[in-house]
Amino acid sequence: MSGQQRALTMRFLAEPTDVNYGGKVHGGIVMKWIDQAGYAAAVGWSGRYSVTVAVGGIRFVAPIRISDLVTVTATLVYTGSSSMHFAVEVNARDPMQDEGAERLCTHCVIVFVALDGVEGKPTPVPAWTPQDDEDRRLAEYATQVMALSKGIEDTVARYRPADAPDGG
Repeated sequence: MSGQQRALTMRFLAEPTDVNYGGKVHGGIVMKWIDQAGYAAAVGWSGRYSVTVAVGGIRFVAPIRISDLVTVTATLVYTGSSSMHFAVEVNARDPMQDEGAERLCTHCVIVFVALDGVEGKPTPVPAWTPQDDEDRRLAEYATQVMALSKGIEDTVARYRPADAPDGG
């Protein structure tokens, strides 16, 4: 049922194929995990196929080592008419240690838009309303991160050569 699942947690084991020459998980692998958890959370909230439209404020705080148990948690913190903003935390720990040994490795905000099943156009999502001060703080965090990201995009666009491809 849509509109019922506000948060989703996925777990991964950091495998030998996930790491770089330094023995740490590639940032791109972490971003893939974030996108997968965000997608599952967006579909769980909206009940619709959803696509990633933005990732803002991604911060790699600590490395993830080979064989770490990685927990990716996506929590809905803001909805627009068709968009859903999720605060994402990526934590890791040695699976032979207890959960208290988890360390924050990465965090960000990821935004998805729900699409209709016919024309692939944005479609309304169930509204989410903050319930307490922590919810309001997270909603404000999400909107500020995305505003900062938009400012970065605008700055890059101003300085990009006119003949550069738009990347889209």
